[in-house]
Amino acid sequence: MIPWLLLALPLPALAALDKAHGVPPSLQDKYVATSSRTWNCLDGSREIAWSAVNDDYCDCADGSDEPGTSACPDTTFYCKNEGHIGTTIPSSRVNDGLCEPECCDGSDEAPGVCPSSCRELGEVHRKKLEAERKLRRTGSKIRATYIAFAHKEKKRLEELVADSEREITSREQEVEKLRDLAERAESLSAAELERKKQSPLYQSLLTHHTALKSLRKEHKKHLEKERALGEILDSLRTGYNPNYQDMAVLESVRGWESLAGLPHINDEVHAETSNVEEEEEEGIWNADQIEKELDRLLNADHVSLLLEHDKIVGHPSSHSILFDVTAYLPDSLIPTYITCRDSVLSWLHVLGIGAGVSDTSAESNRARQAFSDAEHSLKLAIEEQRTAREDLSDLFSPEAFGPEGEWKKLDGLCLEKNTGDYTYEVCLFEEARQKPNKGGTTFSLGKFTSWNQLAKPGELEYYTKQRYTQGTKCWNGPQRSVELVLSCGTENALLTVAELEKCEYQLTGTTPALCRPLEDESRKDEL
Repeated sequence: MIPWLLLALPLPALAALDKAHGVPPSLQDKYVATSSRTWNCLDGSREIAWSAVNDDYCDCADGSDEPGTSACPDTTFYCKNEGHIGTTIPSSRVNDGLCEPECCDGSDEAPGVCPSSCRELGEVHRKKLEAERKLRRTGSKIRATYIAFAHKEKKRLEELVADSEREITSREQEVEKLRDLAERAESLSAAELERKKQSPLYQSLLTHHTALKSLRKEHKKHLEKERALGEILDSLRTGYNPNYQDMAVLESVRGWESLAGLPHINDEVHAETSNVEEEEEEGIWNADQIEKELDRLLNADHVSLLLEHDKIVGHPSSHSILFDVTAYLPDSLIPTYITCRDSVLSWLHVLGIGAGVSDTSAESNRARQAFSDAEHSLKLAIEEQRTAREDLSDLFSPEAFGPEGEWKKLDGLCLEKNTGDYTYEVCLFEEARQKPNKGGTTFSLGKFTSWNQLAKPGELEYYTKQRYTQGTKCWNGPQRSVELVLSCGTENALLTVAELEKCEYQLTGTTPALCRPLEDESRKDEL
């Protein structure tokens, strides 16, 4: 305490200091003397005389005996601030000769030192509070429409789930029916194929295939024998003694040289080898062609060839005017004839008359395609139901669109702020972008990741921040990201844009979704 200030005060003023001076309302009932005019420290450490309370001397270990002075360290002083809002300051700032702005009533200093400004401040505060209340009332009405939208969306999604359930059941039955038809069609197709395999053409193909396979096998054997025999004769040719007159050996060597087109070995004069080729019949394959094409022939799919043959044989030849009835009719009768003809053909097809040879393979393919299409439609219906169930689960989830679904209305809503060079856009729950106003590349600032992780879902503070991360990487820097800071307002709008760190942006904005209704409209603050 400042000594000169104490000297300036009359002793009765100090002596008359209220024992509850500096005590917050919650502890007022604790500062009452006992019948023996004593008082117990709040921590129960000791009992002191009632006169020792607020005597500017610290008696209790917890400092509770000096709520209105600065005698005890690490304690607090409560300013009543009548006409405004009470507040607490550190006791070290009591009686220091400075008028603390928090204590607008001047109670932190001796009487008369600091004038009270609580009435004026209280009036300003009340006007501000009333403006905030008005804003909240208006915003909460808009928020109520968001909640109503969520309930309509809930009803729609529930109906969608129910409808999709019925659709899935119907499509499952259709898939099973088409599966059975496809299997039956494939069975008939297989039986028809087996019948076609009994045709002379197919049997001849099989016989030719077996013959070619056998010939190839024998051909390979002969090639191997020819190669071995050639090696033997080459060895004899190069190793025999021409001076040794063995006519049998000489004739064998000469014969091999002639067959193989080789020059006479050891002859001083070599006769030119005759390269007269035997004239081959047109279309006959040579050795190279046999080597290349024989495998392809043997690997051919004879079933496919059979089906292709049936298509060609069964395909009607190009229409001749001779068999075109319309060519012989007057123009006025042609439409009537065509209508009648199509009707008759349709009934014949239904009755199974005049349909010609049925293409069971084509029927099987159509049945299989219908089954595949039905399966695909079933998968789409199941996926649609799964999405609807997830949306329904998120609708009133505190972690997603809020416990009352108030944020669902804003899902995908895009807000923009023009800063001159750039326009910043945030599509809520989707993605944030930076768009140049004078041409250039638009950069992603990130996709929605989470709400405020420092608060619990369901709390108002939880919905005051949104994080958008994993945006386009900055040159020589991190990936772009955004922290969107929101507050209660009557409009969904972006207010400011700031780059706090390199490529890390903070955007502020307002939304009615944060304007929760006032707990008690009739209750006013008692100041």
